[in-house]
Amino acid sequence: MEFWFSERHTPHVKMSIRVDRQLYSGKSEFQRIDVFESPEFGRFLTLDGYMMLTEKDEFVYHEMMTHVPLAVHPHVRDVLVIGAGDGGVIRELARYPEIERMDMVEIDPLVVEVCREYLPQTACCLDDSRLRIHYEDGLKFVRTCQDCYDLIIVDSTDPFGPGEGLFTLEFYGNCFKALREDGMMINQHESPFYAEDALACQRAHKRIVESFPISRVYQAHIPTYPSGHWLFGFASKKYHPWKDLNVEVWKKRNLACRYYTPALHRGAFCLPAYVEELLKNVE
Repeated sequence: MEFWFSERHTPHVKMSIRVDRQLYSGKSEFQRIDVFESPEFGRFLTLDGYMMLTEKDEFVYHEMMTHVPLAVHPHVRDVLVIGAGDGGVIRELARYPEIERMDMVEIDPLVVEVCREYLPQTACCLDDSRLRIHYEDGLKFVRTCQDCYDLIIVDSTDPFGPGEGLFTLEFYGNCFKALREDGMMINQHESPFYAEDALACQRAHKRIVESFPISRVYQAHIPTYPSGHWLFGFASKKYHPWKDLNVEVWKKRNLACRYYTPALHRGAFCLPAYVEELLKNVE
């Protein structure tokens, strides 16, 4: 008998992955957490039945969330990461020795606990001495911060349930205040392909444009996310995402990436016409 995990992307579309076994199933006060093992994608994490990451393609998401801003901003020392309980963003940030402090705000301690045990590929740097984990609501945490960070990475779940508050105008405004005068914010921006997801993209982009003087959107291909076409938001007080890209400095780091390159960095901001139209309609 075959077992399959299925996630509904629209009322008419779903994605299914064959499962060898279920490694973990539990429920926190916030959500249901499951870890499965599959022959094609390795281990994968779901929250409330929605795919969060797989061992096979998580590198795309986490590299694009971290290396894009760090190839632009010339002196990131203090970083705030909201969400990211799986540890993938922290793993990539930990590769930069000049980063002095990483504050990770994760609302659900059980997510971190489960990922430490079952997803060590992503959770491998959660004991980094520069990291402080705060188990609280990211929306409330950022309200208390002012002029504290060079970079904020919002690695949130989808804009409903525990992650809903991380897509509001209030939240983006608080992020702006929490950043230093040349700070920047990166957020996951959903997929532009299906109608309901496209509306979420528009709402988030409209609110970020209202909060930051520089706001651009970039893309990546992530096979297990809805439609495989995923967007990220780049919001900045000062630096432009490709005009201020310093290729030579980034190359001197000798960081081996599986997805990110400086050439791809520029190309990622070249959006398809239908996405450009989608975003212009709310700018």
